[in-house]
Amino acid sequence: MPDEILLGIISFLTSTIAGVVGLGGGLILITILPSFLPLNALVPVHGLTQLSSNVSRAFFGWKDVKVEVIPKFLFGSLLGVSFFAVILYFVSLEYVPLFIGLYILLSLWSNKFNKKIERFESYVLIGFFQSGLSIIVGATGPIATTLLVKDYNDKHTVVATAAVLKSITHLLKVIVFIFFGFVFFDYIGILTTMIIGAVAGSWAGTKLRDKIDGKKFMFALKLLLSALAIKLIFELFI
Repeated sequence: MPDEILLGIISFLTSTIAGVVGLGGGLILITILPSFLPLNALVPVHGLTQLSSNVSRAFFGWKDVKVEVIPKFLFGSLLGVSFFAVILYFVSLEYVPLFIGLYILLSLWSNKFNKKIERFESYVLIGFFQSGLSIIVGATGPIATTLLVKDYNDKHTVVATAAVLKSITHLLKVIVFIFFGFVFFDYIGILTTMIIGAVAGSWAGTKLRDKIDGKKFMFALKLLLSALAIKLIFELFI
């Protein structure tokens, strides 16, 4: 099977997961992409694909979006992207998989790590870290989702609003990589199939959201993410 078609299918499945539970799809995708793409293309291709996934998911659930959190998050995101873009200039791309793998494992299993993240209860600070760190580790969606879960009880509100915030994150990330000279057109075939898969997955996930046991699904998702993260770290050192 050509890589373009396979990545389109993977993009559909990961976007469906995100459409159901509001997170996880981007993390799974970022751990799979190193098997298909060079390191310099990993984060920008992931960013553009996730931008299409989150914009479409927000569109399908636009009635549930809480717009009052967007200006604060956007302001923090602009500050964070500016700050971490400077750091990215000095970070070796060789170690990007290590950052990704460690971030996933810590965010899934370390209460101490999550408690430190939870201290940043302001949407300005959440935007700063989610959008800024995404330039380096690729997928940071759980940062904002954690705060949204605390503020809103409705899962449709959480998923749709998180999609808008993550759309901001990925849009700014794409702009940064264009500024750094990354040529997205070089990957037009892969991007086309992945974007189609992402949009279709957003639609499927929105339809399936009320039909799946969220708790069981999340536990299985955590196990899968952990295995993929360990694989990323292990392969870096062999």
